[in-house]
Amino acid sequence: MDKIEGLNDIVGFHIRLAHGAVNRHFTETFADLDLTQKQVSVLWLTDDHPGISQIDLGRELQMDRATTMTIVNRLQQRDFIRRERSLTDGRKQALHLTDEGRTALSAAKQCIAQHEAWLKSRLKPSEIEKLVEMLSRIHD
Repeated sequence: MDKIEGLNDIVGFHIRLAHGAVNRHFTETFADLDLTQKQVSVLWLTDDHPGISQIDLGRELQMDRATTMTIVNRLQQRDFIRRERSLTDGRKQALHLTDEGRTALSAAKQCIAQHEAWLKSRLKPSEIEKLVEMLSRIHD
């Protein structure tokens, strides 16, 4: 199909197409795990910071309170995360991975490695470094 005149010059168009390709591959890679990108991020951050509050988790992942709560609730229903009263602030709940959550995260990390290998195979190492730097300028 021929490009629509001028569309090829729109940076956002190429970002959207690239995002779609990356998202499709991620979804295919994670199909057997039944986990979303945000759920994996929550598991990963909770594993790296045991006892993190739901509020801090949402802030770190740039998610609103409702989204954070929904994800944590789903992960808790699957017995991947447990909530405990914070030892430092009784108003907050501390999040911890369960053994099942650690197992799910381990499987997710293997899928991420496969996904990253697929993505990085399309670029030279110097291009990857430059791409990450450029994308960081957009999202930071």
